[in-house]
Amino acid sequence: MFKLAHRAVTRLDRVTSDGPPPAGRLGQIATKLGFPYFCPARGRGEIGRRCRLKIGFPWSAGSSPAVRTTLTALALAGCDRATETGPIRVVAIGPRPTLTDPVRRPLPTPSRLLVDAVAQGLVRFDATGQVEPGLAERWIVTDGGQSYIFRLQQARWPDGRPVTTAQVATRLRRLTTRSPLSPFLTAVDEIVAMTPEVVEVRLSRPRPDLLKLFAQPELALLRPGGPGGTGPMVATSQDQAVVLRPRPDPDLSGPSEPARQVRLSGARASLGLARFIAGQADVVTGGTFADWPLVAAAAPPTATVRVDPAAGLFGLRIVRRDGFLAAPERRAAVAQAIDRAAIVAAAPGWSAEERLLPDRLDSASLPQAPSWTALLMAQRRAEARAIVAAWSKPVTLRIALPEGPGATMLWGRLAAGLLSIGITPERVGATAPAELRLLDLVAPYDSARWYLAQMCQPCGGAALSAILAARDAPTTAERAERIAQADAALTADVAFIPLARPFRWSVVAPRVTGWQANVRAWHPLNRLVAATN
Repeated sequence: MFKLAHRAVTRLDRVTSDGPPPAGRLGQIATKLGFPYFCPARGRGEIGRRCRLKIGFPWSAGSSPAVRTTLTALALAGCDRATETGPIRVVAIGPRPTLTDPVRRPLPTPSRLLVDAVAQGLVRFDATGQVEPGLAERWIVTDGGQSYIFRLQQARWPDGRPVTTAQVATRLRRLTTRSPLSPFLTAVDEIVAMTPEVVEVRLSRPRPDLLKLFAQPELALLRPGGPGGTGPMVATSQDQAVVLRPRPDPDLSGPSEPARQVRLSGARASLGLARFIAGQADVVTGGTFADWPLVAAAAPPTATVRVDPAAGLFGLRIVRRDGFLAAPERRAAVAQAIDRAAIVAAAPGWSAEERLLPDRLDSASLPQAPSWTALLMAQRRAEARAIVAAWSKPVTLRIALPEGPGATMLWGRLAAGLLSIGITPERVGATAPAELRLLDLVAPYDSARWYLAQMCQPCGGAALSAILAARDAPTTAERAERIAQADAALTADVAFIPLARPFRWSVVAPRVTGWQANVRAWHPLNRLVAATN
């Protein structure tokens, strides 16, 4: 049964077709499926030659009726797990989970979940995305928000040795300067072990959201000189998966409850969904817009499909600022040509974005709006078309996108917009040289400076200066004013084209009672089963 489900789902994941231009048979099929068919040629940018199209299906469509019927039957047969008592089987989309030092490089979702489970920082996230105690059992904030004092709980490393405040301070100093989050921890001035139980983090400037950064897996404390940490779970390897169980409580005797154990593995979205349909997985997590159409092909019970209200960035970073994209009004022409409503229609509850900041956050002003947002789509494109025509030279823009049927659907919408104003689009791989590159990130904390700093890579001198001024502002009030100025400067600079909010999905069996949607799109393995009284 599992092999049949896997073949059916991967059929959609991998289908490609060579065919004629839009007037041909493939174009007609794509049109009937609601997928805009655009096929920039390689080399000279002509349309309709040497075309290769990866077809992605919207939520309302799927593969063949036979495959759909088979998958529906498998779903009904395999997804009633309410009476199962074994470990929770979690498939995180990505490579096999490894216990890797977060300092080395950004971790994929399976490894982030593993690190978060077996190690922890001073604080961590609960099932709702809120901060809860980790290695620190309590804390206070003093000196106007420039001193965080943490009292540590009594804890031991996996080898039985006690955790010392000196070790914690040393490790945190390393992480705050060398982790992927380091650019947002520049206010950390000093980390000291005050007593055998107390660690103080001293700041040069107030940071109200510091705890949310410290709760990220990237700031988890692994044991010096070896794997493991003080997290709520301990791990053992089993084949291609990692089996985790709750850390033994010295005040209790007996083994841990089997239903609170977790078997974590990494896999492609298609394989994870096939396992879920066949009853061999209880959770598939880490899904994005790129693999969302595969959920339609797998057709799990509607109640098992969950979507997070994720906060963050989803849009096009302007990588090259030369040629046509050298001027902000021409970069704005690209931004206003894109039909965002058509993009977010591909998934339920997906929200479009036209402004750089999704909310006011910690800015002194409401988010700035580009001038073209007041126009209707036809007016936007007419204005953009005139700007392209005034350039008087052919314009070809490369757009770097990830793999996946959802990314192909996004490509179709982006290509439609650019073609409508006279620009020839060319799709390239996610890491290939390009003028535009998709940015899809969940925000680690709720500061407008994180959003603006992510967009400013690169950006103009005035915008960069404003962002740096916001970073270095000595007070919270001045920081809010500088953030508002940076928002205005970056909006005028048009260094980033917002499209929507990040889209994150999971598939969750009924027995997983602790899973809760949240803005961090983060689901700790130790919180998958709700506590019972």
